[in-house]
Amino acid sequence: MSTRPVHEGLFGEDEHGNAFLVGGRCDTCGRVQFPTAATCPACGVDTITEVRLGDHGTLWGWTAVTAPPPGYLGDVPFGFGVVELPEGLRVITRLEESDPTRLEFGMPMKVVITALGPDPEGEIVTTYAFTPAIAP
Repeated sequence: MSTRPVHEGLFGEDEHGNAFLVGGRCDTCGRVQFPTAATCPACGVDTITEVRLGDHGTLWGWTAVTAPPPGYLGDVPFGFGVVELPEGLRVITRLEESDPTRLEFGMPMKVVITALGPDPEGEIVTTYAFTPAIAP
């Protein structure tokens, strides 16, 4: 069965199967962004270079989603939270751990690619998520 990303250009996988996020860095002021936009939110220029962001981060906040949002293809419950990347960005993201009691502020997290489910054509839709880098 074939797969496709939920949105092109958000994440990737290296030759060893390690997931990573794809962001942008402003060529003028150096600000890093995720997801990548056509212009820099800090200085407004349109010279943005694609960069590979860190594959890990630190958990800042979290909750569990128990009802599926409109159009959502995956299972519920699922975790949802904020992870700070080494570049200083805080990413609002899906979490693989759905039990909030198993998560802690400052917990090390790593990026993974996960399947959401099939789209109407039967293709498996994948997305990025964060999972605890150590057993909770």
